[in-house]
Amino acid sequence: MIRTVRKCGIFSACTSSMIFFSALLASQGAQAHGYLEVPPSRALACQKGLNTNCGGAQYEPQSVGETFKGFPAGVGGAPLQGPVDGKIASGGASLFSALDAQSASRWYQSEIKDRNIDFQWRYTAVHPATKHEYFITRNGWNPNAALTRASFESTPFCTVDGGNQKPVSGARHSCVLPDDKAGPHIVLAIWTVGDTDAAFYNVADVNILAETALPGGWSAVGSIAPATRLLVGDKVKARAFSAEGESPAYSVEISIDSAEDGAPENWGFKLAEKINATHSLVRAGVRDESGNVEPAKGTNSLYAQKDSGVTRFEVQLQMVEDAGARLAVSSQQAEYVLDKGRVRMDFGALSNRKMNVEATLFDASNKPVGVTTALLDGSTMLAMDVRSNPGVHTLTLVGTTADGRTTRQDTQSVNLTGEGLGIEHDFVFPQGIDQYTAGTKVLQAKTNEVFECKPFPASGYCKQYSPTAAGFEPGVGEHSHMAWDKL
Repeated sequence: MIRTVRKCGIFSACTSSMIFFSALLASQGAQAHGYLEVPPSRALACQKGLNTNCGGAQYEPQSVGETFKGFPAGVGGAPLQGPVDGKIASGGASLFSALDAQSASRWYQSEIKDRNIDFQWRYTAVHPATKHEYFITRNGWNPNAALTRASFESTPFCTVDGGNQKPVSGARHSCVLPDDKAGPHIVLAIWTVGDTDAAFYNVADVNILAETALPGGWSAVGSIAPATRLLVGDKVKARAFSAEGESPAYSVEISIDSAEDGAPENWGFKLAEKINATHSLVRAGVRDESGNVEPAKGTNSLYAQKDSGVTRFEVQLQMVEDAGARLAVSSQQAEYVLDKGRVRMDFGALSNRKMNVEATLFDASNKPVGVTTALLDGSTMLAMDVRSNPGVHTLTLVGTTADGRTTRQDTQSVNLTGEGLGIEHDFVFPQGIDQYTAGTKVLQAKTNEVFECKPFPASGYCKQYSPTAAGFEPGVGEHSHMAWDKL
């Protein structure tokens, strides 16, 4: 019997239990490790480079999610087992806490085009399995809220009996995704270990594109998964498509008329409501057990009747510029003194919005001699490594708001004095490598020397470089002499 999990009064107990659990595993000598390989777990997608800013998960996806067995409730009368709400993706391990960040656009989503799906695990240290279970998020779940038990259906849609035998890497667990699941969802895959108190919990981010005919003649044709906060004056359009192309007659648009409208859950709800008020052959919302579809303040699925001809929807944002956004160089020195052509240039930058900023220093011939990037939110000191010669330079600061709607720029003059490089160059290696031709001069920052690309046909080697194949790197690679002349 599955107990109802209380949402309060248990977390401190769970935390202390986690400490005890670590000691318990050590005493049992547990070395079981593994991860969901197909579709890739969130952690494996980090290791593959599909996800970024993952913390320690990208280095050891096989260790992610190891904690007590018994999800979603407890065993033996315990009030709660498995990972704590809010830490389901990490399993409660601080090394993997970056995985607990949750938003509609945060993680790579594997496209699922067939409801008959084969899950596969990879085991790096295998122990017997009592079972593998697969849970999925509820219809209307909020993709911008921390994952909790309430985010998922209370029972698994697929269970594979492990027979307390050691599972085999790559073995297929043939399952069928529920017919009413469409669009972005999260699958929680659980490997329950047979000879310890542990289980491994892996989340996989998926976008279910598989078509299916639902009761009443409805087919799933997409979803509304709002993530971006919008401003007054923005518009959102649900664009309908048939097999022949866009179907304007079934497309629906709303405007953001207030700050309240701009909250993701509110504009998603508003768009779903308008679709339902406008069309009878298309519905947006969450489908209940009786087949009724009603809008929700979260993810809304889109359904269409065959007579509409609609096969899919795309949600398009039309965002106005943020007129109040500001960006400026806020402080700098009167001059920066070069030492053998180098200087660390510190300066201040100020923005009143969160912005991705790139600062570039250009010399008198408009050649970039220094660059730095940062995520700016308020007043920040930036630092740039510069290699150049004395003279007046131009500092250009370009920032784009985090939502991508607005770009701002500021330009200031900068005076460099002191000792220059002595030899002019076109690039600091490997910047601009696709532009290297015979006669191109590059500064090798590792040795502070300038090299010139040899004439054709040797000039072709000047572009042959990657961090793992650096044989032609000027002055450093073992074949440098074949491509470059030192000046």
